[in-house]
Amino acid sequence: MKTENVKDLTVAAMFAALCCVATMAFKVPTPTNGYVHLGDCFVLLAGFLLSPAYGAAAAGVGSALADLLSGYAYYVPASLIVKALCALIAYALYSRLGHSLMGAIAAAAAAECAMVAGYFCYEGIVLGYGAAALAGVPMNIGQGVFGLVSSVVLLKALERAVPVLRR
Repeated sequence: MKTENVKDLTVAAMFAALCCVATMAFKVPTPTNGYVHLGDCFVLLAGFLLSPAYGAAAAGVGSALADLLSGYAYYVPASLIVKALCALIAYALYSRLGHSLMGAIAAAAAAECAMVAGYFCYEGIVLGYGAAALAGVPMNIGQGVFGLVSSVVLLKALERAVPVLRR
């Protein structure tokens, strides 16, 4: 394995661990038997800072692992897919919008909209909650806003502190 591949894999594993720990550290239960957490900050950072494949894998695996370890196994498939998609959206839009502050905000907002829609669909269709899945939307929006703000602030702070992150 090439040195660069080992480095990328190591950083992705670190981001998966950060997603998992941040998700598990502080949980607020939702009406749909899920929970609001702090993990979206690192889901979005994985998308902003890693390649599409590594960012999506880190975000999806780390978030799914948090669900599994926290007793929310029925959310593992959703978290694996939804959080990976969030990281991909964050990567794609942030890259296309020139790595600017407004680009980061727009990318994070789009990713978090996908998160809200993804969990609404999963809860409504797969978990069978139907229209009752709407009860979880406000809390997911709150989680998304926190993820957006915290990830953009941390991204810009990291870009100032770590020269290699400047683009």
